[in-house]
Amino acid sequence: MRQHGRIRGRVLRLFLASALALLLAAPGARAGDFITVASTTSTQNAGLFDHLLPLFEAESGIEVRVVAVGTGQALRLARNGDADLLLVHDKPSEEAFVAEGYGSQRFDLMHNDFVVVGPASDPAGIVGTGDAAAALAGIAAAKAPFVSRGDDSGTHRREQALWAAAGVDPTGASGTWYREAGQGMGATLNTATMMEAYTLADRGTWLAMRGRLDLRVVVEGDARLRNQYGVTLVSPERHPHVKAEPARRFAEWLLSPAGQAAIDGFAIDGERLFIPNAR
Repeated sequence: MRQHGRIRGRVLRLFLASALALLLAAPGARAGDFITVASTTSTQNAGLFDHLLPLFEAESGIEVRVVAVGTGQALRLARNGDADLLLVHDKPSEEAFVAEGYGSQRFDLMHNDFVVVGPASDPAGIVGTGDAAAALAGIAAAKAPFVSRGDDSGTHRREQALWAAAGVDPTGASGTWYREAGQGMGATLNTATMMEAYTLADRGTWLAMRGRLDLRVVVEGDARLRNQYGVTLVSPERHPHVKAEPARRFAEWLLSPAGQAAIDGFAIDGERLFIPNAR
């Protein structure tokens, strides 16, 4: 298992290095032409950046390139100075990032929520359960298939917190009813569909993909499922090479009435995927 983890870690590092190399080597790119944002697969899978970036780029002339990975990997990229801006959804980790001097400022940006989704047959009998931790305890008791992101993302961290609240350590069942995908949100949802399994998903990605999935929402509405996103400026004092000024301009646009209205206007079939809440 440890060897598998080391191999997966090396593969992920190679993927990130390749992704950054492609960003930096894009045709016509010159220093100062673009900023790099380390963000999550949930915002990318939901289509949020496809909606926002053309609006900002048309107004500012600043190109924004997104590296979409799990929150844990996004934080590591930013800690290494490989991103100019961070847009993720694990507030305690984001605040620690600033407290440790890697970020200069963090701001609440928007929120949605997590949902537990699963097969229509609901083998664990948890449909309508208002308590997410109790629902996970029911899944474990039934040994019903559950697919975890397993990638140190914000979604994975919230899932782990919910298992802890349920008093269950599912990792002992890894490879049986509990499967760790080690992938982004979209791929995890596809895996859950193929396995007729439960999983925890952010609502934005769920709404963007539900038409292609043989799953349904079985648990929602628990206060512990709230999903807050933040935008954090990488500190130029820690990493003097970061493009601090254009990154600040993008952050300020996201937090401005125009940016907040753009987030508010992003919907699928009339349902908003994210609710702006900048202060």
